[in-house]
Amino acid sequence: MATPKPRVKLPKTASAGEIITIKTLISHQMESGQRKDKNGDPIPRQIINKFSCEFNGKPVFSCDIDPAISANPYFEFSAKVAESGTFKFSWVDDDGSVYEHEAGIEVK
Repeated sequence: MATPKPRVKLPKTASAGEIITIKTLISHQMESGQRKDKNGDPIPRQIINKFSCEFNGKPVFSCDIDPAISANPYFEFSAKVAESGTFKFSWVDDDGSVYEHEAGIEVK
């Protein structure tokens, strides 16, 4: 499997108190562990099992992910921003790998 690549889209600027939309996607094949290879052996489960987002160190959104989710999981959610800062996004894989991305926003 290729290295998962996180992608995030959010505005670069916002007004104080504005509610913004945040879109995230991570390229990941999300193997459920229920399929078998051509020899009939089970393909080991490997999914992103947790996603979280923080703004300036405070939690904004998080979820646990089950094997039923499709490959390349996409999340869209809203957040109210009162000050300039940095969003930190984290995806946790079954093998313990953590994929992170940061994006800043300036509040005017």
